[in-house]
Amino acid sequence: MEDLSVKIANRLNELRSCLQADGGDLEVVSIEGKLVKLRLRGACGSCPHATMTIKEGLERILREELDPEITLERVM
Repeated sequence: MEDLSVKIANRLNELRSCLQADGGDLEVVSIEGKLVKLRLRGACGSCPHATMTIKEGLERILREELDPEITLERVM
C-alpha cells in the first residue's frame, strides 16, 4: 500500500496541469506527515488568488480524496 506522502505527491503532480494551463506551476517543497509545503511558480506565484488556489482548490481536493487532515502551506 502506498504511503500517504507518495499519494499526496502523485495527486499534486496530476493537478499541476491545471496550473500549467494558466501559465503557472507548483513545486512540492516538503511533505511532513499531513503538512505539505508548496511553492507556486510562474503566473501562480504572483497571482492575487494564490491562497484560494491552495486552500479552496488543491487542499480541498487532497482532503476529499486522501485524508481530511491534510494541510497545505505556501512557502515563498
